[in-house]
Amino acid sequence: MVVSVLEEMRIRSLGVIDDAVVELSPGFTAVTGETGAGKTMVVTSLGLLLGGRADPALVRIGAKAAVVEGRIAVPPGGPAALRAEEAGADCEDGTLLISRTVSAEGRSRAHVGGRAVPVGVLAELADDLVAVHGQTDQQGLLRPARQRQALDRYAGEAVAGPLKRYTAAYRRLRAVTGELDTLTTRARERAQEADLLRFGLEEIASVAPRAGEDVELAAEAERLGHAEALASAATLAHTALVGDPEDPEGVDAATLVAGAGRALDTVRSHDPALAALADRVGEISILLADVAGELAGYADLLDADPRRLAAVEDRRAALNGLIRKYGPSVDHVLDWAEEGAGRLTELDGDDDRIGELAVERDALRDELSALAEAVTQARTEAAERFAGAVTGELASLAMPHARVSFAIRQTEDPEGVTVAGRPVAYGPQGVDEVELLLAPHPGAPARPIARGASGGELSRVMLAVEVVFAGTDPVPTYLFDEVDAGVGGRAAVEIGRRLAKLAKTAQVVVVTHLPQVAAFADRQLLVEKTNDGSVTRSGVTVLEGEDRVRELSRMLAGQEDSQTARAHAEELLAAARADG
Repeated sequence: MVVSVLEEMRIRSLGVIDDAVVELSPGFTAVTGETGAGKTMVVTSLGLLLGGRADPALVRIGAKAAVVEGRIAVPPGGPAALRAEEAGADCEDGTLLISRTVSAEGRSRAHVGGRAVPVGVLAELADDLVAVHGQTDQQGLLRPARQRQALDRYAGEAVAGPLKRYTAAYRRLRAVTGELDTLTTRARERAQEADLLRFGLEEIASVAPRAGEDVELAAEAERLGHAEALASAATLAHTALVGDPEDPEGVDAATLVAGAGRALDTVRSHDPALAALADRVGEISILLADVAGELAGYADLLDADPRRLAAVEDRRAALNGLIRKYGPSVDHVLDWAEEGAGRLTELDGDDDRIGELAVERDALRDELSALAEAVTQARTEAAERFAGAVTGELASLAMPHARVSFAIRQTEDPEGVTVAGRPVAYGPQGVDEVELLLAPHPGAPARPIARGASGGELSRVMLAVEVVFAGTDPVPTYLFDEVDAGVGGRAAVEIGRRLAKLAKTAQVVVVTHLPQVAAFADRQLLVEKTNDGSVTRSGVTVLEGEDRVRELSRMLAGQEDSQTARAHAEELLAAARADG
């Protein structure tokens, strides 16, 4: 099976490193060097390359920015290749180029396959490419939350399946409980709002306004208030148009226009222009007759009854009372009534809603109880297998009598969910408190690893956990920063042996100060400072043959040319080769 391999990193202006290239290969690579030579910068560089926090303090003094570039071989169609292609990167040839720049001012930029991408994309790629472990990761393993995550990761779908359903039910329960609390705690406010709405709707219903009624009544009131003047004006206009029957000698507009029409009709045949004007005079005559007729009808229909005016003003007063309270016009009042009726229905339905939510809440709590129990059972079963596997690995790491176990507990809470017949506290990840315990030797009590493990033991526990994970949930590359801290002698040899075993199925890069570990490496890199205290291109070299023996001698005794140390170094290399 083709897996991803970190092939090369170029590091510029990062810490003590001026400009160096770290060439890596499949299998087990050990990075060694004097204390302070910059070995840990290899881990730091890879962390930056894969989305780690950008700290401007890492930028080399006097430099404008630190730059880390990496070349990773990725299988086409794999998760890393697909995610890179989604980001617009080109990795068709199976090589993925990644770079990260951190300026001295703290700005950070990331590129994948030549394309600028958010730093978060690098972190997503890291999930599929590399597992980085350093001293801070060991401290992370001390936290119960991380221990629970490790157990869940080992358990796989057995826990992930019910836990996913549990989390969905938990979120729904939170939403239902929140809505229920809101409805019940605001009962008084809702009752007051409903009373105000009912009063307003009843007041509007008693008046029963029609859409546009206020505009119509305003026009009618204006007309009735000036009825006499309107009637007089209509009568005078009518007389002016068609004349007064009691004054046969009077001159009116209709008679004059008719005379004009007759005068033009006698000669219209002689000139089309004059004929057109005669037609227009005829139209005026017809229009005058129509207007005169309507004026006569208007005067007859005009209602000057004072009682009607009083009724109109009373109706307008009732409508204006509504308008003052509910809107600038009758149409707005009707809109308020429609919205108010809907809101009142909603408020009146809140009691029903409270009942529905209470039923759903109880059902969700029952569902959570069942799912929490399923998660606990799956965790308990996985914990037994996980602890057994880690204990077996510790036996191979010079801790033959150590025993690892998990304590899975719940905290009683009368407001919690019922699991195994008792109410317990619950959260988004279930009801379990998970703690990793270590009994380092027979007769010793199993204690939390935070209190029961030394630095060296904790390093071996972490390595054992990672080796177990490699068999169930592997990643292509593992990078360990001084996983052998606090370890020596036979334990160091066993750590080297287990790292070599892990490297059979994955790429393993280890920053180490122990020759017993470095001897098992397929490839050893030496990090050296120049006279000015920086690491340059020539400061990261691949050790082979005599050079490797000399470095192992230095690591053993601090004396590169000591014959005893050299003999021991050669013996370590021979034993490691024989073991492989």
